[in-house]
Amino acid sequence: MLLDSCFHRNDKLFHFFAMNNESMKQGSILRRLVVTVVFLVLMGIPPDGNAKASAGALTINAKDTGYRGIWYMNQPSGDEYVYKYSGGLGTYCAKHKPFAVYCDEVKKTFFCYGGTAADSNRKLIHIVSYFDHETGLVPRPTILLDKKTSDAHDNPVISVDDKGHIWIFSTSHGTSRPSYVHKSVMPYNVDEFELVNATKIENSQEVPMTNFSYMQPWHIEGQGFVCFFTRYNYPVARTICFMTSPDGVKWSKWLRLAAIDQGHYQISAAGKNKAGTAFNFHPKGKGLNWRTNLYYIETDNLGKTWRSAGGRQLTLPLIKPAGPALVHDYRKEGLNVYLKDIRLDAQERPVILFITSKGYESGPKNDPRTWTTARWTGTQWQTRSAFVSDNNYDMGSLYIEDDGTWRIIAPSETGPQPYNPGGEIAIWTSNNLGATWKKVRQLTKDSPRNHTYARRPVDAHPDFYAIWADGHGRKPSLSSLYFCDKQGNVRILPREMNKDFAEPQLLKSMSNE
Repeated sequence: MLLDSCFHRNDKLFHFFAMNNESMKQGSILRRLVVTVVFLVLMGIPPDGNAKASAGALTINAKDTGYRGIWYMNQPSGDEYVYKYSGGLGTYCAKHKPFAVYCDEVKKTFFCYGGTAADSNRKLIHIVSYFDHETGLVPRPTILLDKKTSDAHDNPVISVDDKGHIWIFSTSHGTSRPSYVHKSVMPYNVDEFELVNATKIENSQEVPMTNFSYMQPWHIEGQGFVCFFTRYNYPVARTICFMTSPDGVKWSKWLRLAAIDQGHYQISAAGKNKAGTAFNFHPKGKGLNWRTNLYYIETDNLGKTWRSAGGRQLTLPLIKPAGPALVHDYRKEGLNVYLKDIRLDAQERPVILFITSKGYESGPKNDPRTWTTARWTGTQWQTRSAFVSDNNYDMGSLYIEDDGTWRIIAPSETGPQPYNPGGEIAIWTSNNLGATWKKVRQLTKDSPRNHTYARRPVDAHPDFYAIWADGHGRKPSLSSLYFCDKQGNVRILPREMNKDFAEPQLLKSMSNE
């Protein structure tokens, strides 16, 4: 009876393993149970995790034992900083948006992140959960998908449709791995997801949509999804693209936005009537570590036409470095541009947040790393410096609040691993459209690991204003996840849970500066 009960809860997972092995499908219940339990143990999932599988992607739908982020590194540097960048990158990268969405209908902030197995800090598992603003609790998070990689470029992103269904877009880094789209079975519920057989229009035919990188899905009320993403070698190395869908299942033809030289990174935003993207470019012959210039384009009709901020209609894809989409020519100044965040203000005019530096390598030789804003005034671009930090991959979020305050939550303060990504988290504010900035509070201090990639939820609630992870900047480590409220009080999500719900622990309060 016990064996039958245990196996029944995991029968679909076993079927995934056994579908091509007739002898195993014909095998005993004990053999089937052993296979299932072995897999669950390897995944770090308790045997009662109610795991499920679907053809094409391993949709696990199991409850994890706690909140653990992935540790990831990119490009060994052969110096004291060890890597070009590294650390706890569960909410990486800046070109993935969004990681969290607040839904007032149920008073919950839903979020996803790049998690990891209980016995490994390098195996990427897609995790989904929520914070309940009425109870102050979080559930055991849902393990959605094993992405079969250690690459945090494959981190998931999240969106919520008009009916409350939670959508998870599982991105890929290039074309060597597939991408997936999942939708929650029930509205405002993360217990069970189903794989969506998404299709796109190509050559007047519907074809499977199985590969995309750097996905940024925004849901516009009453209209559906608008998505900015990257397709590799389409035709340039990193071609930035755009697509729409009324239902998340059938998608439009992929529109190439820009393909200048070796391509681009982009960050996007969507309002009620407009969607826009800011991007840099990789100059030909310099390699992908070189990224410079700042561009911006927008649409007010779901991608039918595109214009510069000044209203100049554009022919896409853009293929020349100069033109009306150019915000600032940083190549002439010999500076790299690292994109961080973009917002549309009350007039739906763009404000872009980015870092400039002298080169891609870590360390003081490429100082200063200058946090900068570019704001469209209605007639021109206004570019202003904010503050400095010590790594190109320090990443924070920009907020434009109802009273006109601009706020940045970012790892701007030197952390335990100086000149590696991240540091200690601080809040900066400006009350004059970015002309001057004041550090109003430091949120973390004396941390053992750098805090990295503070992300702003869509429609952020004051009690859950940013989410991020930590990790050692120079060697593999565990990674915990944190969130803060608008005032800067920080809570850590529980790494281990022995109950279905838990209250995130409040970190020691930091005094105002």
